[in-house]
Amino acid sequence: IDLGWAIFGWVNRWLVIPVFNFLDEYTGLSYGIIILVLTILIKLLLFPLTWKNYVSSARMKALKPEIDEINEKMKDKDPMAKQQATMSLYRQAGVNPMAGCIPMVLQLPILYAMFRFFPASIELRQESFLWARDLSTYDSVLSLPFEIPFYGDHVSLFTLLMAISTFFYSKYNMDMAGGGGASAQMPQMKMMIYFMPFMLLFFFNSYSAGLSYYYLTANVISMLQQFVIKRYFINHDKGRGR
Repeated sequence: IDLGWAIFGWVNRWLVIPVFNFLDEYTGLSYGIIILVLTILIKLLLFPLTWKNYVSSARMKALKPEIDEINEKMKDKDPMAKQQATMSLYRQAGVNPMAGCIPMVLQLPILYAMFRFFPASIELRQESFLWARDLSTYDSVLSLPFEIPFYGDHVSLFTLLMAISTFFYSKYNMDMAGGGGASAQMPQMKMMIYFMPFMLLFFFNSYSAGLSYYYLTANVISMLQQFVIKRYFINHDKGRGR
């Protein structure tokens, strides 16, 4: 069974599959609930990275007024000088504009490992959950009288909900960054908020319902984690997001 090459296969072989098999053997839960529990455990494992990413975003948001001031003062000057002034502000505030990207990169092995795990998991075949009759294949809630190129002739509800949750999760992260820092210098990132969910609709519509369900629950849990951090742990009114 192809579980992915190198580190992706290792994550599946030594982390995802043992936990999945343990939950399957000792809990007696349905596979839909097992996927939910597995998602929660993975998000808890990745919580330190989520925390670091959120703190970095909070600091970037706190710096936005000063960045806007630099942009206004130096709007007619050389872009390189403006960039140097912005980086100087980052150094003074102890903020790394790439700090939020590093945790995301470190999470990629698990994200891709799950992408390979669900289609390869024979345990999910013919197993139903909610409206999905078979978690190993797509969950069709509406058959279309025609076929859309690269999309198919059906509508997968888990994929649709996953794409919607991806939009709100991406928008939440963009708002958290306050439009400052790297996102202000790369306006195309804002376009990705709309383009990525649309692309996911086409890419995942015929994939495993279990996979779309996992990404959906992962997005929802991530938003809940960030809400709790923002509400109870981060003082945004304190100097520069610290």
